[in-house]
Amino acid sequence: MAINKPAGLLVHRSHIDKYETQNAMHLLRDQLGQWVYPVHRLDKPTSGVLLFALSEEVARAMGEQFEQGQIDKQYLAVVRGLISENGRIDYPLTPIADFKSQQRKVSQKAAQTAITQYQPVATIELPIVVDKYPTSRYSLLKLMPQTGRKHQLRRHMKHIHHPIIGDPKYGKSKHNHFFASHFNCPRLLLAATDLHFEHPVLGTRLALHADIKGAFAELIKQWFVTSP
Repeated sequence: MAINKPAGLLVHRSHIDKYETQNAMHLLRDQLGQWVYPVHRLDKPTSGVLLFALSEEVARAMGEQFEQGQIDKQYLAVVRGLISENGRIDYPLTPIADFKSQQRKVSQKAAQTAITQYQPVATIELPIVVDKYPTSRYSLLKLMPQTGRKHQLRRHMKHIHHPIIGDPKYGKSKHNHFFASHFNCPRLLLAATDLHFEHPVLGTRLALHADIKGAFAELIKQWFVTSP
C-alpha cells in the first residue's frame, strides 16, 4: 500500500514527538481495517510517496531491497542559491541520536557512506534582499539518494552550501521566514515524488509517483512555469 504523505505527519508513533496524536501508520491501519508495516521512512516535515506492507513477510522482502540499494528514489526540493549542473555528493554522515541518552554512544560510531545525486530543474533570481546580497537566488532540484542515512538530503544540501528552504534544523532562518511570510509556504520544501522497485511477490517493476500539493505546488507553478 502506497500513500502520499502530507508534510507534518509522522510515519509512526515516536517518543521524539510524544505529544503528536496522529501518524500515517495508524491512520492507514484504521482505514484498511488491518495492520500495516512501514518499510521505509520519511521525515515528519517531508511529504510524498510512502510505502507500507500488509504482511511481515512482504515488509522483510522490501526491507532487503532497501538495504541492497535496489530501490530508486527521487525527490524534489527548492534550495538556496543557483545550481546549473548535475552533481554528486559523496560525503559520509555520522549517525544521529534520537535521544540525549544515546548521544554519547552514537557519537563514538564512525561516519557512514552517504551518496546523493542531484539534477537542476530550474532556477530563479528575485530582485529582493533577504540576506546580505542584493538579489535572492533559488533552484528547483531533483535529488536521488543512493543511500538512506537519517536526514541525508537535508544534511548533504547544507554541506554544499545550498540548504533546503524551510528546513529549521539545517537551513537558513532568514530564507525560511521569507518563504513563510511572503509566499504562505512555511513547510520544508522537500517532497518524495517517485519510488521504483520490484514487487516482492509478482516480480514486476513498479513505478510510483506522488504529486506535490498545496503551497509548495503553487510556488513551483508560479516560479518555474512547469512542474516536473
